[in-house]
Amino acid sequence: MTLLDGKKTSEAIQNEIAAEVTDIKAKGGKVPHLAAILVGNDGGSVTYVNNKVLACERIGFGSSLIRYEDTVTEEELLQKIKELNEDEEIDGFIVQLPLPKHIDTEKVIEAIDPKKDVDGFHPTNVGRMVAGLPAYLPATPAGILQLLQRYEIETNGKHCVVIGRSNIVGTPMSILMAKSGYPGNATVTLCHRNTVDLPYFTRLADIIIVAVGQPGLIKADMVKEGAVVIDVGTTRVPDASRKSGFRLRGDVDFDNVAEKCSYITPVPGGVGPLTISMLMANTLKAAKKEVYG
Repeated sequence: MTLLDGKKTSEAIQNEIAAEVTDIKAKGGKVPHLAAILVGNDGGSVTYVNNKVLACERIGFGSSLIRYEDTVTEEELLQKIKELNEDEEIDGFIVQLPLPKHIDTEKVIEAIDPKKDVDGFHPTNVGRMVAGLPAYLPATPAGILQLLQRYEIETNGKHCVVIGRSNIVGTPMSILMAKSGYPGNATVTLCHRNTVDLPYFTRLADIIIVAVGQPGLIKADMVKEGAVVIDVGTTRVPDASRKSGFRLRGDVDFDNVAEKCSYITPVPGGVGPLTISMLMANTLKAAKKEVYG
């Protein structure tokens, strides 16, 4: 069994981006600038956005953090998005999800200029991804592709089972794994909460990618020998032995599943670190106008 080290891979990607930024600066070019809008004080969201700001500092990007209380109106938020769309200094920006219930998330996503949508959530970027056109790929699926590629995991003709159909991970992942090219060319089965007899499908899988937020869902008897298992789940579970009072658990029963796998991601330290690195990669593409010209 080989552990798919997301932290190590993420560091390599960020070092590559940092080297390119250094070259841009040396040639007098514009330094990429990423902005983030954070609404409210959700602990996970605050940590995630702060990590994005730190990543920008490490690789030499400019960054801006715009914070609002969770009482901000939809109108105020949309006005700020309009300002960022028109700000030539900002190459890309994200609105951290989830948003408060009184704000229409889809309206917010659609208000973002697709050219600056470095999260890859705008329908225009989703459509371009499906059509095989240049697009900003959602960061988590893009990170998984990087793991598969950098560990030289064969995907051609393999049966890939994706569990979870969110617009952020599961659905785009299933599309990307079926696409022509590498990583891709897989036969893909997309499973979800209404799938009958999930173990039947997972036992057939050469590659399992699970993203549902249900700790320990994938058991050892659901995985065939030699499978590749990618665990996107990160759920806080109580743990009195930890100072924080909790620990992170993935959707895979790691201790029992790992011994059957050829490759597997840990939680934490697997897919998570790559998400921020791929957001940085999208921002660099935006600054270089690689997607829309």
